[in-house]
Amino acid sequence: MAASIKVEGLKDLEKALMALDKHTTRRSVARKVLKKAAQPIADDMNRLAPSDPNTSEGLNTSYSVSTKLNKRQRKAAKKHKSDVEVYAGTNDPAGLQQEFGNVNHQAQPHARPAWDKNKRNSLEIIKDGLSEEISKSVARQEKKKAKAAK
Repeated sequence: MAASIKVEGLKDLEKALMALDKHTTRRSVARKVLKKAAQPIADDMNRLAPSDPNTSEGLNTSYSVSTKLNKRQRKAAKKHKSDVEVYAGTNDPAGLQQEFGNVNHQAQPHARPAWDKNKRNSLEIIKDGLSEEISKSVARQEKKKAKAAK
């Protein structure tokens, strides 16, 4: 059963974001906030991922936050139009096998529990972060306009 989350205020934040002068500013503000919100999820994925004592770098150190996918991930991703996308995950193909299992071993979920634990907190980070970053950007724009007017 999927749990629902009620969110208020995001429409107002979207309007404020769209009111920023430059498209690039809107994108950079959104990207910065989304990366910040995704980091706790990636950190928990690393913490919960199974580790291999025989290797120094394993699945439990491979999760990160990025705006890009590797070639294999881009092929598998559903194509949809969006101004800003941020991903929390691993480039290691073993991550999928560990998460869902296969004929040789049982599933060891770590990504879904990390998501379940952090989704509400991430949403709050997005709400608070957008508000803060939009305010900073508006202040910079106003300062720039005042300077140009002199």
